[in-house]
Amino acid sequence: MSMGRGVTVPGGLGLTGVIIFLLVQVLSGGGSSGAYSVDEPFGTSPQAPGPGATQGIPAAQDPERDLKDFSTYVFSSTLDTWTKIFREEGKPFERAKVVLYRDGVSTGCGDASSAVGPFYCPADQRVYLDLSFYHDMETKLGAPGDFAWAYVIAHEVGHHVQQQLGTSDQVAGMERDKPGDRNALSVRLELQADCYAGVWAHSVFAAGDLEKGDVKEAIRAAGAVGDDRLQRQATGHVNPDTFTHGTSEQRESWFNRGRASGSPDDCDTFSPDQV
Repeated sequence: MSMGRGVTVPGGLGLTGVIIFLLVQVLSGGGSSGAYSVDEPFGTSPQAPGPGATQGIPAAQDPERDLKDFSTYVFSSTLDTWTKIFREEGKPFERAKVVLYRDGVSTGCGDASSAVGPFYCPADQRVYLDLSFYHDMETKLGAPGDFAWAYVIAHEVGHHVQQQLGTSDQVAGMERDKPGDRNALSVRLELQADCYAGVWAHSVFAAGDLEKGDVKEAIRAAGAVGDDRLQRQATGHVNPDTFTHGTSEQRESWFNRGRASGSPDDCDTFSPDQV
């Protein structure tokens, strides 16, 4: 689907309803723009990672330093999980990169405004995380907590996994052949990314790194971005024919399925009887 200022987002969290829900905030947005990646410093204007980025706020004075550090830590952790899974299956895995941004950013998929929120761009294999969405989850969507944000990151990495496996290309081909099935196929793709996020959560639990309440935060976040809930909040009505990411119940269920088993084999959302 197309959002923002020309960016095509094949792997977002499910923000069509969020954009409507947060429209007032988006229209009143301001301040300086910037992009951050694990390789580059914070820039002074929207830009993709690259040479020549100018130095922004010193790390010691950056009020969002903890959020940036946590985001890159979770991102790295998810990649470590999938690198191990692919290695065990004898498959190559190319690690994605992450860019943290506010207000706007240029990507391999086009320019994006903060209205887009978190998304994955397969053209440059980068996950783009709008830092303001972390606060929106708490104040607007009722899904606070660090692990709720971790779920968002793991979901977007799930889209990178789909790109690496060729699933995204297969779905794109099916959408071209049957345009009328586009929404239904999108739902299956997004629910699989939720399940993949659960696979990562399973690995974190196995390593003993989860704190009390972390899983509940992630489940709450999955439910918060269900198409039905977002539509009801934004318009007061629910139209299942327009769903592109799945209901709150479906998103919670698939996240929990991946979390329970820790196996991507249990994330087959494309079987006819699975959704």
